[in-house]
Amino acid sequence: MISKTTVRALAEERIKDRDERLFIVELSVSPANVIRLELDKTEGNVSIEDCMSVSRNIEHNLDREDADFELHVSSAGLDKPLRVHAQYVKNIGRGLDVKLKSKEKTTGTLVAVTEEGVELERSEKQQIEGKKKKELVVIRESIAFKDINEARIVISFK
Repeated sequence: MISKTTVRALAEERIKDRDERLFIVELSVSPANVIRLELDKTEGNVSIEDCMSVSRNIEHNLDREDADFELHVSSAGLDKPLRVHAQYVKNIGRGLDVKLKSKEKTTGTLVAVTEEGVELERSEKQQIEGKKKKELVVIRESIAFKDINEARIVISFK
């Protein structure tokens, strides 16, 4: 079986040579040697050339005589949940849907990311004491990473 450590080292070698803004989101190697590698960028989008370059470096440095393998290198994609800290940082300012481990859900604009968690901001109409009409109030909520079950970017076509 092909080592996950070997594949990660080969991918990171090419990332270092090609573009320091690239990072690995997920890497898996199945018992049947199916290698799946997802990349993202701290700024901008992952290009086809980025994927091809990393793929070629892995492919050319693994010996098919030792173990045959199947290799899939792709970008992380907007439709998938955020999985690593760098993805949260990259998406500051965007809408985020969060499912908590407590089964609660919350949505807001991602305004800050720390080592411990995220801060979301949302506007909500609330009754203010002494006022007849509800007023728009900005609510800021801190959520620890340990409490997040899944977080996805809100895709908007506005």
